[in-house]
Amino acid sequence: MPNSITLTRIASVPLLIWALSPRFPWQGAHGEQEIVASAIFILASVTDGLDGYLARHRGQITTLGMLLDPLADKLMVTAAFILLVAYNPQVMKPWIAVLVIGREFLVSGLRSIASGEGFTIQASDLGKLKTVVQIVAIVAVILNHRWNTWFLGLFPISVRLIAITATYWMAILSIISAADYFVGFWNKIDHVSGRRRASVLSRGRKTMVPSEVASRGEDRTPASHPGVSRL
Repeated sequence: MPNSITLTRIASVPLLIWALSPRFPWQGAHGEQEIVASAIFILASVTDGLDGYLARHRGQITTLGMLLDPLADKLMVTAAFILLVAYNPQVMKPWIAVLVIGREFLVSGLRSIASGEGFTIQASDLGKLKTVVQIVAIVAVILNHRWNTWFLGLFPISVRLIAITATYWMAILSIISAADYFVGFWNKIDHVSGRRRASVLSRGRKTMVPSEVASRGEDRTPASHPGVSRL
């Protein structure tokens, strides 16, 4: 089931592309396109936490799931930001999209190296906060394509202000969380490298000591037995 949920998140990527494209059939004055696109992204974001929870709770963590889960996340985030640069360029600037997408690939690269070295980098609180702010930013930017302000009774809510604020906070948190991941990675890889060097030196001493003793014993034989000549 966790892998099936992850696959639905991957399948939602073309749906999101379709919903934000000019060919979407329901582009009415009431914001049908924006609401559908926001709903697709929110549901896909919910599955991101659901599949991980089920995999851990049921003990169904598989190699396929470890491959598909980050792939689905990167596809969804990359597609959303590339689409929003064209869909709402007044809020979603190209440099912000490049920054966030680059951060995702950096973290993936660090986790790949860490896996090869035999350790893992756990998601930090900053990374989780960045994910929440990212969801808010993307949904707000989509809705801002149609609305600048919502009214809840007599109370106005500035959709544009929320979109701009969340987008720039997301950019700041992306930089900080990337630095946090890198520091955590560097500390662990330095610790692993130190243990590896110590292990190599220890094996080197164990292999060299017997040979040195043997060579010294051969060198002492003529000195302790003067009557024996060297061959």
